[in-house]
Amino acid sequence: MRIVQVLIPNGKREPVLALLDEENIDYAVWEETGRRDFEALVQFPVPPIGVEPVLDKLRKAGVSRDTYTIVYSPEMVVSTRIEALEKRYSGKRIAREELTARAEELAPATSTFFAFLILSTIIATGGLLLDSAATIIGAMVVAPLMGPAVSASVGTVLDNRELASRGIMLQVTGLLAAIAVAAVIGIIIQNTILVAPGLDIREVPQIAERTSPNFLSLFLALGSGLAGALSIMRNAGSALVGVAIAVALIPPAATAGLGIAWGLPGVAVTASVLVLVNLLAINVSALILFWISGYRPMEVTAVGSARSAVIVRSVTLVVAIAILSIVLGLVTYSTYQSNLFEQQAKQEIKLMYEESGYAGQGVILSNINVEYRPADLLLDNPPIVTVIMGYQAGQVIPPDIASRVDEHLTSATGRDVRVRVGFVESQQTA
Repeated sequence: MRIVQVLIPNGKREPVLALLDEENIDYAVWEETGRRDFEALVQFPVPPIGVEPVLDKLRKAGVSRDTYTIVYSPEMVVSTRIEALEKRYSGKRIAREELTARAEELAPATSTFFAFLILSTIIATGGLLLDSAATIIGAMVVAPLMGPAVSASVGTVLDNRELASRGIMLQVTGLLAAIAVAAVIGIIIQNTILVAPGLDIREVPQIAERTSPNFLSLFLALGSGLAGALSIMRNAGSALVGVAIAVALIPPAATAGLGIAWGLPGVAVTASVLVLVNLLAINVSALILFWISGYRPMEVTAVGSARSAVIVRSVTLVVAIAILSIVLGLVTYSTYQSNLFEQQAKQEIKLMYEESGYAGQGVILSNINVEYRPADLLLDNPPIVTVIMGYQAGQVIPPDIASRVDEHLTSATGRDVRVRVGFVESQQTA
C-alpha cells in the first residue's frame, strides 16, 4: 500500500476531490496556510499499481508536475475498505514516478560509486588470486553496479535521457576502472611474496572459469538483468539481485586486469569479451522487461520517442551480443572438444593397457594426464598426454610403450598427439 499526499493548487480543490470520489478513494483534507499557491493538502491510500493512473488523472484535474506530491509506504494499514481498492488496482508493479526514484537512489553519487567499485575490485582481485569463491561473493555485496544498469533501462523507457546517459556512463567507466585497478594490483603484487613465484594465473580455477566463457555465461547475465528489473518493479530482493549482477561483471573485469598485468593477452581478451557480453545482456533484458511491463513516459507526446529509443537500443544490443557470441560459440565448442578428447584419450589408454597384457608383465598403469586446453584446439596445438606407469624393481620395461600409445591415440582420435611415458620403480616385501 502507498500513502499519497498532494498539495492542491488554488481553484483546483473541487475537481481533485471529485476525481477521488469518482475513484472511490477515501481521503483526508487539510487547509493549507503555509503558502498562497495552494489551498489544501489531500492525503489518500492507494495500492502501488494504482499510484500511476491516479496521479495521471490528478494532473488532468489541474495538479501539475510543479505541485508537491509525496508518496511513501506505511508500515501497516488496517481497514476493510482497502480490499475494494486492492481488487480494483490489482498487481504488484510500482508507479512510474516511484520507479524513477528507485533508479536514482540505486545509482549513488559518482564519488561514492567509484569508491565502492574500487574497493569491490580490490577484494575480488584478491579472491581470484586466492581462488576463494567466498571472498569473491563478499566483494560483490560491495559492488554498486545494479543501480547504473537499472538506471540506463529506466531512463530509456521513460524518455529520461539524463538518467539513461548517467547509467550508461557509470557502467562503462566503472568497468574500465575495475580492469585498470585489477591490472595495477597485479603489477604491484606479482613479484612479491604475496603470490607464489612463477604463478600461472591460468591455472587458478576461479580465474580459469572467467577465461573460458560459454553460452551458459550469457544465460546468467540475461537472468540477472531480468531479476534486477523485476526486483525494482516489485520492490523485493534488490540487494541479492545486485550481487548476481556484480558477479557477472566484476570478477571477469578483474580477470582481464590480471591478464594485462601478467602479460597474457589471451586471458585479457577472453575475460573482456565475457564482461562486454554480460553487460549488454543485462541491459537488454532489463530494458525489454521494463517496456513490456507497460512503463511509458509521462507525456503522451514522448511515447513515440521512447518507443524508437527502446527499439534502436534493443536491436543494437542484440546485434552486438550476437557478434560477440561468436567468441562464446568458439570457446564453448573448443571446451567441449578438449574435454571430449581428454575423456576419450583416457578411455583408449586404459583399454590399450588391458588388451596389451602389460598387467601380466608386472607393469601397473598409475596415472594419465591430458594437457589440452580450449586455446590449444583453436591454435592447433597438439595435445600432450602423460602416462605414469609403475613396475617392480628388476622388472624389464616393455619397449616402445610411448610409440604404441601415440599410434593408438592418433588412430582412435584422429589427432596428432605428443605422448610422454614415465616409469616409477617400486619395491615390496614378500
